[in-house]
Amino acid sequence: MTKAYDVMAATCPSRRVLHRIGARWTIFVVTALVDGPMRFSALKSHIQGITPKVLTETLRALEYDGLVDRTDLGGQPPRVEYALTDLGRSLLVPLAAVREWAETHVPDVEASNAWHDDH
Repeated sequence: MTKAYDVMAATCPSRRVLHRIGARWTIFVVTALVDGPMRFSALKSHIQGITPKVLTETLRALEYDGLVDRTDLGGQPPRVEYALTDLGRSLLVPLAAVREWAETHVPDVEASNAWHDDH
């Protein structure tokens, strides 16, 4: 029997999952990895504005939650690659919908901000 989860319940573990998905940099990291594995430096360059510390924290959290795999490629200096797991790839469709909504509605949100700033 499948356990029922309710994100509106204060103690439901689905809240932690939703928090991870809604974390500020999660959508950027998952979206950046859509075309395949990337090294840390490539991710940092691709995701403009993210600091190395925040990228490291986000990647560790995504790995902990099973959304990203970290592969040590060895070598000197050490080389590491990050890739989406099947679970991580399952986020691509809903995150793409959120991204599309955000990009489509920028003018609406900006107009609302301007109206509120003037009143």
